[in-house]
Formats: sequence, structure tokens, C-alpha cells
Amino acid sequence: MTLAELQKRVGAAIMAPLARHDEISTQWRGEADALIRPNDRLTSLDRLEIYSRSYWFRVIDCLYDDFPGLAAALGPRAFDKLVRGYLADRPSQSFTLRNLGEGLEAWLRVHPEYAGKHFDLAIDMIRLEWAHIEAFDGEERKPLGTEDLLEPGPDLQIDLQPHLSLLDLGYPVDGLRIEANQWTEEHEGASNAPSNDRVERDRRSAARRYRRLKRRQIRLAVYRAANVVYYRRLEAGEFELLTALRAGKPVGEALEGLLESGATDEDASALAASVQNWFAEWARMGWLTIGGA
Repeated sequence: MTLAELQKRVGAAIMAPLARHDEISTQWRGEADALIRPNDRLTSLDRLEIYSRSYWFRVIDCLYDDFPGLAAALGPRAFDKLVRGYLADRPSQSFTLRNLGEGLEAWLRVHPEYAGKHFDLAIDMIRLEWAHIEAFDGEERKPLGTEDLLEPGPDLQIDLQPHLSLLDLGYPVDGLRIEANQWTEEHEGASNAPSNDRVERDRRSAARRYRRLKRRQIRLAVYRAANVVYYRRLEAGEFELLTALRAGKPVGEALEGLLESGATDEDASALAASVQNWFAEWARMGWLTIGGA
């Protein structure tokens, strides 16, 4: 066996999904002696199993860190099954663990049984949490200032910051995501067992409450400012106008589409005032850039 072949087989053994009780995959147990030498304390199988567990516990922890809201929405057992099922089908393909959850939404749509009756809620939460990841480290371009919008003109093309996502969601999952993140911070900061127990009780209580969350449409902007990720709920007309700008429509065409869509019931003068306020607020938050940049 060449060195390249040995490395490939060791990698396959380490990345094979763990068996019950977090043991190395059964198909590789008989090959441990051929892949790695024992030492004075550990057998070949022991050593290979340490590497396998280290890999799997690391990638599992990564998804727990990236999707705390989904864990809260589904509960710990269902989330653990989902994570392991996803990683078995979609192992890491990138040099960075940042991209590990990129295919989670598409995978769950093919395997809805992992979310059970909370499927729609889970999909909304995944979309929000992936947008959070993209907002955290997404590209930022030079923003337009309010002075750039004094006389915009109908043909002006305005784009949105690449790190900003626009989400049309069926559940108000933003509150759960914020609360779940607070649980994580409290748990990490707890210095004694009673504190950990209290955090865990609070987590379970809130998770049960949020799994009974009622459907209610929200429109959300997820963006970064000063290296912090924020969520901002949007009015229907505001969301539609931003979506049109993101699609590359000139300002005039985007406004015409808003008037025709019926997304807002304001009269012309009230809508004009709203649009003016929206653009001023978007510029203040740094959301706007020159189109085609």
C-alpha cells in the first residue's frame, strides 16, 4: 500500500459515521491493525477510535454552535439525530468548518422526517441561522451616504450589501434565535453545577414553548454592523422594495412595482414619505451600495 493509499484509507476510517455508543464504524474495526500501529498503552483500534471520535465530536459541536436556534426548536434528541444524519450524508467538503451547514436546508427538504411536525419551523430557523453566518463574515462594499440619495433619479441602480439577507418567514423565529444564543452564553459562563442546571431548565422550558410557536409571517433583514450581526423586521412594502433593488431593478422600476403590487395600502403621499424614510434609514445603516459594484 502506497503512502497516498494509506492516507486515503485512514481518512475514510476516521470520517465514517460513528456506530452506537460512539464507537468507530464496524466496517473499519477489523482493519485498524493495518492502518495504524499500537503503542505501549493503546491498541491500534484504540488509537484509530480516538481520531475518529475527535473528528466527529468536532464537526457535531460545530453544528451545535452554528444552529443553536434549530437545536432549541427541535429539542436535544431530535437535533442530535438530525446532525448525525446530515453529516453522514454530507460530510465536510471545505477547508473551513464555516461552510459545514451550507447544505442543511436542502438536505432537510429531502429528509423531512428528521424535523417531524416541526418541519416548517425548522426550515425557517435554518434559513435564519445560515443568513446569520453569511452576515457575520460576508463581503462589505463602500456604502452610499444620505448625500448620495438627495436626487436619486429613476434610472439609478442601487444594490444591497452582500452580507445583508432578506428573509420572508412563516414563523417569528428571530426571538428564539436570540434567546437560544443567550442560553449558550449563560451556559458557557456558568461556573457551578446549580447554575448549569438552571440554564438547562430554562432552555428546556423555552424550547417547549417555542415548539408550540404559532405561524405568523415576518419579513426580516439580517445584516452586520460594527462586526455584530443584527436582525431587523421590515414592513411589507419595505421588504418588497429592497427585494426589487437586490434583483437589480433601477429605483424607478422598483417603485413602480411596489405601487402595482399592493404590498402597502398607503396613499401616494403617505407612501412617498415612507419611501423617503426607508431610504434614509437604509443609508444610515450602510445597507446601500452602487449597483453593479
